[in-house]
Amino acid sequence: MHRSLGQAVRWAEQVLAEAGIDSARTDALLLAGHLLGLSRGEVEARAIIGGDEPAGYAELVAERARRVPLQHLTGVAHFRYLTLSVGPGVFVPRPETETVVQTVVDELRQQLAAGVHRPRVVDLGTGSGAIAASVAHEVPQARVHAVELSESAHAWAARNLRGTRAELVRGDLRTAFPELEGRCDVVVSNPPYIPADALPREPEAREHDPELALYGGGEDGLELPRAALASAVRLLRPGGFFVMEHAEVQAEPVARAFREAGLVDVVGHQDLTGRDRATAGRTPELAAPAPDETAPDETAPDEMGE
Repeated sequence: MHRSLGQAVRWAEQVLAEAGIDSARTDALLLAGHLLGLSRGEVEARAIIGGDEPAGYAELVAERARRVPLQHLTGVAHFRYLTLSVGPGVFVPRPETETVVQTVVDELRQQLAAGVHRPRVVDLGTGSGAIAASVAHEVPQARVHAVELSESAHAWAARNLRGTRAELVRGDLRTAFPELEGRCDVVVSNPPYIPADALPREPEAREHDPELALYGGGEDGLELPRAALASAVRLLRPGGFFVMEHAEVQAEPVARAFREAGLVDVVGHQDLTGRDRATAGRTPELAAPAPDETAPDETAPDEMGE
């Protein structure tokens, strides 16, 4: 059946809304834009002035209605100022992680203003490379290192970090970068944190995100977040900064774990919807050495010389 672009988009919006997709209109436009090589706004304009439904549109809409992630269908995810390559086998970056990146960027800019030369950043469990790529792009003075355990996610991260100066290694966040211990200025992590007996609410995550990127281990889901915290303490210099994403209900136990690990200035950070979705803290500064009370007072007169 021949349809105009406007008719096709309206049909797709209805199909996606009936499938329970809140962003039905946006997704309908983005799928058409993917096939036409146009932006969302350009699709809306062409739908008004006239145009035909692109070939393959109905098939893509049907896939999206089955809750295949939009990003898997288009092959891209928009994250802050970047367009990332994503697909099966890698966690699709979420908007709440953009606020974690902002926290890192703000910290790095403060460190640069304070005279820290080329601050060193480690991203533990980088997934698609979204955090590492964004930091490398927005703070080019930073030296960025990232680690990812999953073979498939590592491949996506390598693609997204290509052309940056970020170092990417495949490995376990528990033991990553032993050569950088005590030398890092900032550590950031968005580790898996869903409890083993919990299921993601959205079918897109539940059915298509890799389990390795979702489940944090243990009844509370905090086994890997605690491991990331331990690695951060190991990697950071005195006064270094660590920020980690977590579920809203985990804010209190995560803050407690930060303090138990010896971090100071522990503070929660909210996402754009006002939910407590990240916690930050610092390693203590080195205390100034106490004066040696047994040492001779160099300001006292030399009795032997009097």
